[in-house]
Amino acid sequence: MSGGSYNVRHVGEARQPVVVIDGFHPEPERLRGMAERSGFKTLGPHYPGVQAPADPRHLHPVDPVLREVFADVFGVPGGLSLVQCSFSMVTTREPDLSPIQRLPHVDTLDPGRFALLHYLSDEDTGGTAFYRHRATGAEVLTTQTFDAYRNALQNEGEPKPGYMRGSDDRFEEIGRVDAAPNRAVIYRSHLLHSGLIPAELPFSDAPATARLTLNSFFQANA
Repeated sequence: MSGGSYNVRHVGEARQPVVVIDGFHPEPERLRGMAERSGFKTLGPHYPGVQAPADPRHLHPVDPVLREVFADVFGVPGGLSLVQCSFSMVTTREPDLSPIQRLPHVDTLDPGRFALLHYLSDEDTGGTAFYRHRATGAEVLTTQTFDAYRNALQNEGEPKPGYMRGSDDRFEEIGRVDAAPNRAVIYRSHLLHSGLIPAELPFSDAPATARLTLNSFFQANA
């Protein structure tokens, strides 16, 4: 069975599970080759870089371990549906970041949505961190808590320049996963998180030298 062995970490006061899988895919070099043949472009205002669609069939070899993780760790009894998968490269330099790109974020407010982040580049391209918003205590955002969180952010004013690294006066880092080649991390998409982007990152737009990840999103079936 492909997919490697996994370990589970729990972050924050809410003890949200974060799953780390090393040796995730049996053919990471093939995936990097697919990225090199892809057409990358900016797909929206939130991601600080460029993205390209990925063939969802790349998940077939790791389906057994994903099924195990989602059932045993996240308690999803009815299975999941793949919503999206794409190659992503961080290419935006710090002076060019928009305010929203300088803060931790969530991908959705839906607790039934899950993110799978697959690192395809070297460990020195940076991992992923998880956060608590100090003023509201929010570690996850929901439809019930989002308005209070948004209002608090607005009252706090413009975020500081640069990528989020560690804790500051607004956010406390509650956990992190370091990048490693062919490592995957899985978490609920409404958990506040941010890429750990090293200051010395070259911000390359070539998959062979970029911070390259393969991001997949799943929705729990009703």
